[in-house]
Amino acid sequence: MRLKVCYHDNCFDGLASAATFTRFYKERIDASAEVTYQGLAHRAGDAFGPNLFDGDVNAIVDFRYTQNPGLTWFFDHHISAFQEPGDEAHFRADHTGRKFWDPQAKSCTKFLAKIATERFGWDAGPMRELIDWAELIDGAQFPDAKMAVELEEPALRLMTMIEAEKDAGVLHGLIGRLQHESLEQLASAPEYASRIEPLLARHQTNVELIRERSRLEGGVVFYDIADQGIDTVNKFIPYYLHPDCRYGVNVTASKKRAKVSIGSNPWAKVPRTHDLARLAEKFGGGGHPVVAAISFPPDALEKARAAAAEIAATLRGG
Repeated sequence: MRLKVCYHDNCFDGLASAATFTRFYKERIDASAEVTYQGLAHRAGDAFGPNLFDGDVNAIVDFRYTQNPGLTWFFDHHISAFQEPGDEAHFRADHTGRKFWDPQAKSCTKFLAKIATERFGWDAGPMRELIDWAELIDGAQFPDAKMAVELEEPALRLMTMIEAEKDAGVLHGLIGRLQHESLEQLASAPEYASRIEPLLARHQTNVELIRERSRLEGGVVFYDIADQGIDTVNKFIPYYLHPDCRYGVNVTASKKRAKVSIGSNPWAKVPRTHDLARLAEKFGGGGHPVVAAISFPPDALEKARAAAAEIAATLRGG
């Protein structure tokens, strides 16, 4: 039996969800399943493609819903899970007992583990470290911006690699190892440490670049580093540099895509008043009320910049 697991690409919670689902599936459903993986990214239009579900069993974790009849299992916690007409009705009409959604969950990983434990009798104990870190990272439960930006913990070093890694084979290999190895073992493994160290150096460069480029206006930190050829940076840097801000909006770009990222400061003194997922959905993106993103084709950078400017103006408005 071939199991295809599709997950939110370049996301710690996405990979942790894929690892958690795989171990659950092999321990409680089919120990002999042959597993393959596919990362998915939020973008306008069809995010799935015509031949995505080529397994005998197909799962989506930590990503939006699709009415495709090939979808067997579904776990998500994004408020923007249902973007196409009829998606939510289709989901609610499903009676297989294999499709689950909770927009109140801070991470897909912990939500998935809870369902697997309560409904299928799975023992999530051996993966507790991964589950707890996914909850902390995706729920932005850091005690302060310093921890989120200085990246001293093994989980945060792995997060940095996951967010930047372009080689799908590396990420899929990591998903396999996350099922059985500690985060400290993985972060210090030579094959990953050799990738992490230059990323940490680049991260420090990014902190200084964003310090130079970012501007705080009306409670919103905005920066554009599309000319740097990177589409992912640590999303907590603006709050580290501008602790009094409420929101952050930025534009990045690479050969793969142009990207707009939107976030809210978890440590802001003034409460958030906007649902960022809904703002992103207007441009084909998605996410959560507190953090969201939009991917554009690489040749649509000016559209990304226009979207970012509109979103920043909306957030400054109240």
